[in-house]
Amino acid sequence: MKKSDHLTMNVYWFGLAFMWNALHPIILPALLIHMVPDALKNTALGSMTFAGLVLAMIIQPLAGSMSDGTESRWGRRRPWMAVGTALSLVFLGWMAAARSFLGLVAGYLLLQIVSNSAHGPAQGLIPDLVPEREHGIASGVKNLFDMLGLVVASLVAGNLISEDSPTAPYAFAAIGGVLAISTLVTLLTTREVPRIELETAIPAPGYEEEPQESAPRRLLAVDLSRYPDFAWLLVSRFLILLGIYSVQGFAQYYIGDVLQVQEPAQVTGNLMATIGLPLTLMVVPAGLLADRIGRKRLNLIACLILIPSLLLLILARSVPILLVFGSLIGLGTGIFVSANWALATELIPKKEAGKYLGFTNLATAGASAVSRLAGPLIDGGNALHPGAYLGYTVLFILASTSAFLGTLLLSRIKAGARRPRPAPAR
Repeated sequence: MKKSDHLTMNVYWFGLAFMWNALHPIILPALLIHMVPDALKNTALGSMTFAGLVLAMIIQPLAGSMSDGTESRWGRRRPWMAVGTALSLVFLGWMAAARSFLGLVAGYLLLQIVSNSAHGPAQGLIPDLVPEREHGIASGVKNLFDMLGLVVASLVAGNLISEDSPTAPYAFAAIGGVLAISTLVTLLTTREVPRIELETAIPAPGYEEEPQESAPRRLLAVDLSRYPDFAWLLVSRFLILLGIYSVQGFAQYYIGDVLQVQEPAQVTGNLMATIGLPLTLMVVPAGLLADRIGRKRLNLIACLILIPSLLLLILARSVPILLVFGSLIGLGTGIFVSANWALATELIPKKEAGKYLGFTNLATAGASAVSRLAGPLIDGGNALHPGAYLGYTVLFILASTSAFLGTLLLSRIKAGARRPRPAPAR
């Protein structure tokens, strides 16, 4: 496979990352200020994004499983990507035209459905088309595009929306343009093997066809009791990411309420870029370092950076101090995501890697969804003592505590343990 194929196949992920990292931390919070009472803005933002992320957790694996059986001369994955992206552009336009909270929520939820109908099948391109010996570099390019999408969205989206404007037409136009172009590059430069060729390929020696199971059964048929270290990793990953996502999701309202800057959306974009730059720079080096000093050890080092950084946000009363703490969070997160994924690949059964790593992604998406439930907690805390904004203080304490608890569970993992416990006698 040509090196350029790794780039063109994964350009799609840049557009997808650009869209969600522009919408969630920057555009949606800015729009909701004009649609809901100020005292309920965190609750409104948390509720709608929680519902959307739950939909993503359901739709993404189901669409991916359905694409496995798709028969088309365009392949199995690209038809889903094309239709899902086209409909995403429609619902981005819907959201841009929305003038009420309910209208915005409806467009957002529909966007989650159609976007994840493309996202799930797109994840099958690498295992379908890339030789196994090149999976590492292909995954690395994908993650790089993910991180670049975060950084560019953070720098661009905040400058395309104003605190005084109840709409964001330029921001939605930019999102639609980037998503459309990146998807077209992937669709037009990637050639899928027709399904008939895959089905008639000569089986490898010793290959035995396994009975087909339904998609939900395949997804849930794991025995975590035989892999206790992986079970600890799932729970610890959930708790650590829960702390990070809780802060990220409500950063713009903290910046507007506590720091009282004129353009909180723009400052939030700068903060996300400050987090994203060290995160991007650390993804590859952290993976290499994990192999040298140990994956569990590097996970714990990342957590020792994250826990105090999340707690110290309580003291951030100026933009420069906030950016300093944000860069530390980005550094810790960059180390964590690479080292934790590397550790996950070490703790799972090799023959069922895809299935077990899917559970790792569910922990990630679950943390993102649950983090949005902090919205009512923030609004309730702020209401106790108007002007003191105690809700954000509670948020930072809980975020740091969640990361700390996740670190404790992470420490229980026996690094290098690959062997499962023997199955119980029957």
